[in-house]
Amino acid sequence: MPIFKEDSGQLKKLKINSLSKEKSLQLLIENNLLEVLDMHLLASEYSTTFGGRIDTLAVDMDGAPVIIEYKLNKNDNVINQALSYLRWLKAQKVEFFEMLVIKKLGKEVSDKLKIDWNNPRVICIAENYSKFDIDTVEVIPMRLELFKYRYYENGIFSLESLNTNSPTSEKSENLKVNSILENISLINEDTNNIKKGLIKAPSSIQNLFEELRSRILQLDENIVEKKTAIYIAYRVSKNFAEVHLGKQQIKLYLRSVNYEDPLNKIEKVPETYQYTMDCRTYIRNTEDLDYVMKLVEQSYNDVI
Repeated sequence: MPIFKEDSGQLKKLKINSLSKEKSLQLLIENNLLEVLDMHLLASEYSTTFGGRIDTLAVDMDGAPVIIEYKLNKNDNVINQALSYLRWLKAQKVEFFEMLVIKKLGKEVSDKLKIDWNNPRVICIAENYSKFDIDTVEVIPMRLELFKYRYYENGIFSLESLNTNSPTSEKSENLKVNSILENISLINEDTNNIKKGLIKAPSSIQNLFEELRSRILQLDENIVEKKTAIYIAYRVSKNFAEVHLGKQQIKLYLRSVNYEDPLNKIEKVPETYQYTMDCRTYIRNTEDLDYVMKLVEQSYNDVI
């Protein structure tokens, strides 16, 4: 969802700035942990006995132990990595964590917190998650929470909770699973409809499109895919990519932005066409995908 700044009755969309390093995100959160997540910081880069390092170890105001893991960009391993650390943490003795709290916060604060070892929390903070990440988290019977961050120009930072996963009853869990299975069924139906439109394209182009499609959908869990008679569109608040399939290549239309395009893969559509998506590029083989996806991400960033 784009954020706008009002100036004399005119709205200007704020640009998203990229954090240069994952550590920058971690330090920003840790230095403001009490303000943004209502937690006390216990340790940063905490070493486990199996060789891993927990990005942030904290305790919330209800006394629950908290593990926080960060990813500067969307990464499929962030959830599994956090769960691995949780397994290690739960294997430790209760006294281990209590002593850590006392050492960092003092006995008086520790006594007030009343450590709740039965309900540890795992928090993942990333720029985006895939739809499959969201579905996976919903059926895990643990306090696994996903937060999505955005860092805008003028020092504006947002942290959005995508779920409120907490222990539930077996009945509620079954209802949740059934709901997710229904959603997966709908997604599969949409996927089949998309595939039906690919029949005219050669198998090499179909395979190339499937890889492109997978990468685009992994950018954001809110991306909507829509097939028209001419092209396949991808949008969040607005379209940011339109895919046209040919016999020898994929033609991709993107938004009109100032692209970082050192290989000059972007070409402008003639103004007489009056296209809203007036930047065009081509994908002819899998070697083109990595570069073109960087262009797609720039178009995507223009609508968030």
